[in-house]
Amino acid sequence: MKVEFYRHHLGEGEFQAVRDAMTSPFLTAGPKTLDFERRFAEYLNAKHVVGLNSCTAALFLALKALDIKEGDEVIVPAMTFIASANVVLHCGAKPVIVDVEADTGLIDVKAVERAITARTRAVIPVHLYGQMADMKALKSLSEKYKFALVEDAAHAVEAVRDGVRPGELGDCAAFSFYATKNLTCGEGGALSTNGSEMNEKVRVLRQHGMSKSAAERYHNNYQHWDMIDLGYKYNMFDIQAAMLIPQLAGLEKLLKRRHTICAFYESRFREAGVDFPIVKAGARSARHMFTVWAPDGGRDEMLKKLQEKQIGVAVNYRAIHLLTYYRERYGFKPGMLPIAERIGDRTMTIPLYPSLTDAEVEYVATCVVDLHK
Repeated sequence: MKVEFYRHHLGEGEFQAVRDAMTSPFLTAGPKTLDFERRFAEYLNAKHVVGLNSCTAALFLALKALDIKEGDEVIVPAMTFIASANVVLHCGAKPVIVDVEADTGLIDVKAVERAITARTRAVIPVHLYGQMADMKALKSLSEKYKFALVEDAAHAVEAVRDGVRPGELGDCAAFSFYATKNLTCGEGGALSTNGSEMNEKVRVLRQHGMSKSAAERYHNNYQHWDMIDLGYKYNMFDIQAAMLIPQLAGLEKLLKRRHTICAFYESRFREAGVDFPIVKAGARSARHMFTVWAPDGGRDEMLKKLQEKQIGVAVNYRAIHLLTYYRERYGFKPGMLPIAERIGDRTMTIPLYPSLTDAEVEYVATCVVDLHK
């Protein structure tokens, strides 16, 4: 049996929406983008959503809107995709990389507090694999030490923890619509915020610092624009938005199927002694990924053997502080963040998507259990 690492769930609704968008005068950011922003804000129960071309753009523009600059420090967990830390460097600031929880891989709130200095301007909690970090605890720290919270919610569109959604307690939340995400248009992203100032700044920064968007300039009578800030070219466009809009109505149904698959995986793996990150009580994971932790020193061999059995696999993630660039620039060494390092050396991601058949799920679980022995 061959089980791909990922298969998208797009269908006729998305195809027709894209066709409709292509007959419109607007291919760039226009009415479809505005419609998606409104609908996604409703789904998240957020006041504002800004459509962008990636989650990386959302994280970067949030930091720029907060005026993060040289001399500032931003705390980031070691267990994440490199974008979470790279955007800090692109602002000229220093990423302060901290360890994670042993049972979830999420940022360790105690490690955050130990890392705070007079230069700490922000923390980027990463909602890993679909589960939110402890935002209530982080919010308390942010109020005590006066720093911003920029949530990396790339994995967590549908997530809830302690009654809180992404972006509800933070200054903003960044989302990804990359090809393998639960909500996807191939490439794309968004920023949600309840702050009017953050919303307005990011809207300007995403289009070269211009005071009016193309939709505003060309709707009815032409309107002149001004450049009011030094911005970037990071906007979403209408074909992306058109692909996303039909998916919003089906998110909960697809999430239910992923929860069913994960429940089966967890039951099988628990019985066989296969380790995996837990979902905390009081949390609803978006179930973006399912990762297992191989025996010490056995991960790469398991990856190879699963691929030989035609099962798609990935590694999400190696601890970022030991990647060459960060190691050479900041002098990180093995042993400095031991929990993230152990997870990074053991973790592997197995297939998880709604169109997996029961037989495919059974095959993947059986192969993992057999190879883990």
